[in-house]
Amino acid sequence: MQEFLSYGKQWIDDDDIGAVVETLKGDYLTQGPKVAEFENAICEYTGAKYCVAVANGTAALHLAVAALDVRSGMEGITSTNTFVASANALLYNNLIPVLGDIDPQTYNIAPAEIEKRLTKKTRIITPVHFAGQPADMQSIAGIADRHDLFVIEDAAHAIGSKYADGGTVGNCNFSDMTIFSFHPVKTVTTGEGGAITTNNAQLYKNLLRLRSHGITKDPGELAKNPGPWYYEMQMLGFNYRMTDIQAALGKSQLAKIKYFGKRRREIIKRYNKAFRDVNWMETPFEQENVDSVFHLYVLKIDFDAIGMPRKKVMQHLMKKHIGTQVHYIPVHTQPYYQHKLGHRLGDFPNAEKYYERALSIPLYPKMTDEQVEYVIENILGLKHAR
Repeated sequence: MQEFLSYGKQWIDDDDIGAVVETLKGDYLTQGPKVAEFENAICEYTGAKYCVAVANGTAALHLAVAALDVRSGMEGITSTNTFVASANALLYNNLIPVLGDIDPQTYNIAPAEIEKRLTKKTRIITPVHFAGQPADMQSIAGIADRHDLFVIEDAAHAIGSKYADGGTVGNCNFSDMTIFSFHPVKTVTTGEGGAITTNNAQLYKNLLRLRSHGITKDPGELAKNPGPWYYEMQMLGFNYRMTDIQAALGKSQLAKIKYFGKRRREIIKRYNKAFRDVNWMETPFEQENVDSVFHLYVLKIDFDAIGMPRKKVMQHLMKKHIGTQVHYIPVHTQPYYQHKLGHRLGDFPNAEKYYERALSIPLYPKMTDEQVEYVIENILGLKHAR
């Protein structure tokens, strides 16, 4: 029987299991030395000065915005083609999310959309590196510099990708902070987990406190110090700590990121070759001057041309044990954003056109060549499946 092929799946090997078991046999299960080791490994890999590991990618977004301490009621700009957490992180901090449309080729927020939506209240830009392809960070950093704005890169999909200048996503050369997600469908996993990188020492200090209830025990930062038990809550923080168990897995996973990226590229090359000349679908565009470790492989399918709506396509493929997904339902079409923030259908036509045809198909390193061919065969067979 054909193994079920989900759209994304973790790779766990004996090295990963050994790293977790070793930690389970040690003295620390919650935040401990393995978290620091994982953070150092991320810094070494990305080139950023500082890293703060947290409970998940949403927590990373929440804390990154909170660390900037932007006044309530100000605005942040992000893409409508993203998971809701990118925009929700602004709401969590009493800021107003302002959404922008996407470039129809890259599916990332278009710099011109950012320029168009700037107001006197704009304080933050959060570009999303959709599917792993870096946004146009040179242009976005230029906008931020001209208008004195903060930039938080949402690189939840993009660990391992390279910018147009050859630098590694997460080095924060174009931003104040970059966030990552380590959910099992991502390139590197810690089960659940996230991280924030930065080159700013003050932001790093803020993030460390915010991660753990706003508390510090650093003797140099305490207003008073009556004894070794003493700590001070100096800001309103959260319990967003990562465990040593997760960090041990993450460090082991990060050591394999080069292979993970290579295998993903091999699968993408095969998909591109098989699908590129099919007139009822469109393969993902990739800018020539970037190196993307794609987290998602999104086909744009003309469902009318094959005589099957997307729902039936997904159901048909599911019967063949092929899992698919849609990334993403545009944020501005969500009921909360329509009822509370006044968005409507038609606000962002590029994102809406993209959404109507988008379908993510299986992409993960553990796929065998035979499984890749099986997916290709069944995708190409959709034209005759109705």
